[in-house]
Amino acid sequence: MTVISVSANEKMLSDLDRIRRELGFSGRSEAIRAAVRMFISEYADKRDLTGRVRGVLLVIHEHEAEDFITRIKHKFMDIIYTQLHNRFREGRCLEIFILDGEAERITQLKKALQKSEQMEHVKLIVA
Repeated sequence: MTVISVSANEKMLSDLDRIRRELGFSGRSEAIRAAVRMFISEYADKRDLTGRVRGVLLVIHEHEAEDFITRIKHKFMDIIYTQLHNRFREGRCLEIFILDGEAERITQLKKALQKSEQMEHVKLIVA
């Protein structure tokens, strides 16, 4: 098996260790391999989207990312039917985007948000 190096901040490591213990993984490597398998599976599900798509995009981010979210949102107004914003815990916000448009545009929006380190979670649910 090939060994890779991954950089992670203290919070990410703490969360990984907590989840690893709760799910019974023997070590970080085993937990990370499971996470990568899930990531690959989810990517495969969304990779082949075509045509008109309706869905929901859930985003959890640091409160300081508001300007970034606004800039991205304005680039994708053609597919954003509506958006809800909620500051739901200390320093964190939840965005719910209701989307309707071409799969390619929806995928572009998801990728634009996923690339930012300020995003804690980005999840696309397709109807």
